[in-house]
Amino acid sequence: MSKPVDLGYGISLIDVFDLKTAQRTGTYVLHEKELTIIETSASPSIPYLLNGLEALGLNPADIQNIIVTHIHLDHAGGAGLLLEKCPNARVIVHPKGKRHLADPSRLIQGAKAVYGEKFDELFDPIVSIPEDRLVTMEDGDTLTLSNERTLTFFDTPGHANHHFSIYDSKSNGIFTGDTIGVYYPQLLAYGVELYLPSTSPSQFNPEAMLHSAKRLEELNPSRIYFGHFGMSERPHVVLEQLRGWLPKFVEVGDRVMEEQPLLSFEDKAKAVAKGFIELVQSYLDERQVPRNSDVYQILHLDLSVCAMGMVDYFQKQEAK
Repeated sequence: MSKPVDLGYGISLIDVFDLKTAQRTGTYVLHEKELTIIETSASPSIPYLLNGLEALGLNPADIQNIIVTHIHLDHAGGAGLLLEKCPNARVIVHPKGKRHLADPSRLIQGAKAVYGEKFDELFDPIVSIPEDRLVTMEDGDTLTLSNERTLTFFDTPGHANHHFSIYDSKSNGIFTGDTIGVYYPQLLAYGVELYLPSTSPSQFNPEAMLHSAKRLEELNPSRIYFGHFGMSERPHVVLEQLRGWLPKFVEVGDRVMEEQPLLSFEDKAKAVAKGFIELVQSYLDERQVPRNSDVYQILHLDLSVCAMGMVDYFQKQEAK
């Protein structure tokens, strides 16, 4: 277990070791009059989250708000389990996600389709949340945590339709979940700053993703707080890389769909994932990142899931 990191402005970051991996998924703690956390990760991460709160000298009973940017299980799967330890908390979620936290059966079905026999190890148990403890935030809604901190919620589809991003007035930062990508801080050891779009199934839409990025850019933030993983103080680089990588990813998907239309969904996804890996590997080779770096384990998993979302997107386009 690593110690929570003080990010300044009354924000701590707890590494919750999603997939038993360091610097994979984080929970943000906002130390305000209304003690608030953002993101829970999946249920196997909850012991790490609780240990992190203990290290910060915080009691789960004092938490008043548990916010999830979206309902994918690596962000919200542990919310119900955590809530059992937080008798005074409510869970704040996008309006389109509320019913799935109250009844997670479709979430479970979707995750099993992606992760197969690994589902139990990665996500079990998924605990339903009573409806009277669920609160939704519409686009533009605000939540005042103290005289110094107000959170503003923005509807930001692209990665998922049930996704909001949260602007923090105190730090001039935005908690973006997966809207504008994934950060790989492991690569900083090699002097490489890498942000990749997250195109996972089943609601990925590149046009919506770029539109959401533009909305967030117009807020002129000083910081981006990623679901995966950590904080960047260079939002212009984040957005520049999103706009650079996303068309390349779409191009790979388009090419596979056009050149190999008779392949099964699974084989198309494997072909797209291979193309993604080759793109990113070439980029990292140029920057002398060794191919035996641990970051490749995470990249292979992420890009495999991203490939499924890309194939799903093109198949929906064809169906139209």
